[in-house]
Amino acid sequence: MYSPPYNQVENRRELIDFLRANDFPILVTGTGGVLHASHLPVTVHEQGGQIVIDMHMARNNPQWQEFFDHEVMVVFSGPHAYVSPRWYEEQERVPTWNYAAVHAYGVPRILSERKQKHASQRRLVESLDPQWLPKFDALRREYVERMLDGIVNFAIPVARLEARWKLSQNRGRREQELIAAQLEQSRDSGARALAALTRKHFVAK
Repeated sequence: MYSPPYNQVENRRELIDFLRANDFPILVTGTGGVLHASHLPVTVHEQGGQIVIDMHMARNNPQWQEFFDHEVMVVFSGPHAYVSPRWYEEQERVPTWNYAAVHAYGVPRILSERKQKHASQRRLVESLDPQWLPKFDALRREYVERMLDGIVNFAIPVARLEARWKLSQNRGRREQELIAAQLEQSRDSGARALAALTRKHFVAK
C-alpha cells in the first residue's frame, strides 16, 4: 500500500486496537494469478509477541483451498470521509479523501483439531456477543459438531503490517484543525470518528 512517511503508523498498540475495532476485513488471495476476496469476521490476539488473526469461512467457499504456503492479504478499513476544498483557508486546493487503513500479510494455517476450531469460534462469540456466550457454551455437542463441519477455521500469524493514516498531515496543523472541525459537524458517525483520529494525529505547530 502506498503510504508516505508522514502517513505511516508505528505504534503497535494503536495498530492492534485498530484491527480489533474494524473486525470485518477483506481476505484477498491470488494463487495462480487469479484474485479472490471474502468479507469475514475476525478476532485478533497476540501469541508469543506475534499478532495472530483468527478467521473462518464456509467450507463450500473454495478460497481456503488456495492457501497452501502462499501469503495472503487482509484489508482492514477504518473511518473515511470526503474533504472539501471549501474547508481550507487557502483557496487553491483540490478535493481529497481522508481515511485510515491497514493491510496485514501472513501465511494462513488451517485449524483442523476440533478443540482449536471450537476455541476460535468461542473467541469470536466472546468478542461480538459476550451476553450470549453462556448459551453458546450450552449448545448440544452434536449441533456444534455439525456447525464446525460446515466451516474452515484458520489463523494468520502476521508477518508484516502496512498502515496509512491519511489525515492531511502534509497540509499542516492549521488545515488539520479546520478539517477536523468540519468532520465533527457531520451526521455520519464515520466522519466524526475520522475527526477524532485526526485530532489524535495533529502534526506539531
